[in-house]
Amino acid sequence: MLRWLLLPLHAGALLSGSKDYRRNPLIGSVTLNRRGLHVGRARLAESLAAWRRARLAGAVAAEDRAHFDKEGYIRRDNFLPPETFAALRAELQALRTLLEDPVWRGTLRYVAASAAEPLVYIQTILTHAAPGAEADPQTALHMDTFHPNMKAWFYLQDVPEEVGPLAFVPGSHRLTRRRQAWERTRSVVAAQRRIGGAFRIAEEALLRLQLPPPRRLAVPANTLVGADVRGFHARSRTAQPSMRVEIYAISRPNPFLPLLRGPADWVPTLARRRAALPLRLPDALARLGLARAVWRRAPDGSPFDPPAGSTAP
Repeated sequence: MLRWLLLPLHAGALLSGSKDYRRNPLIGSVTLNRRGLHVGRARLAESLAAWRRARLAGAVAAEDRAHFDKEGYIRRDNFLPPETFAALRAELQALRTLLEDPVWRGTLRYVAASAAEPLVYIQTILTHAAPGAEADPQTALHMDTFHPNMKAWFYLQDVPEEVGPLAFVPGSHRLTRRRQAWERTRSVVAAQRRIGGAFRIAEEALLRLQLPPPRRLAVPANTLVGADVRGFHARSRTAQPSMRVEIYAISRPNPFLPLLRGPADWVPTLARRRAALPLRLPDALARLGLARAVWRRAPDGSPFDPPAGSTAP
């Protein structure tokens, strides 16, 4: 009875970014996915993203648009003037300058196909910080979800080849016929196994989709990379301990909303506070004993200081 009572909610989730094959009986239906439910949602989402991007294209240079349409990401070296970047690294006091920069905003909005305010974080990436831990799932080639969406990295330190840079498969953001067939198969498998919708792919399988090998984006500091992470990507594996600091942005709006921004972004002050909610809610539930703690508070200090006990330099 409860399953049928919740059916309208499950049906409504089809017009959202939900990819829950485990709890939604429609998204997780083997029969519906064999008949093309997943691919139909992906095609509709891509069409709407293309329409929204066309309305956002004026804020992005023509050469950046052409590169993104072909490769699936935009890369801009020497993004900030040297003096601004030096100030940003030293104290991060220039952060407001970066976030309000029209080229920054235009690039991220175009890649996301949305003018929604992105969630922005300062993060420190450490490899080999927890000896004996399970393999990092981010090092396996994967797509984040079925629809166009954006992640961006503004690097505050050099990221050379040997420290595990971002790897991105050029052109894998496009929903080609081969990609549709592959995703149809994966959606059926996901429904059968009740697994998540961030589909993994082996590098040797890229050839069957007529895709090139991953491109490792080793970049200097002061580089911005914004990518449509419906495309296949991963953090490259590295054998040596390493650390890097970056400003990280993410935008994953409702893919079926034709507007450039949804109700949550109509009030700019509230929109910019959304980043804290995904962190505070799990913390509150963990304190009440209703959920497992996901985050561990780091000691006060600079993001450039490795935490005590890590093996990173």
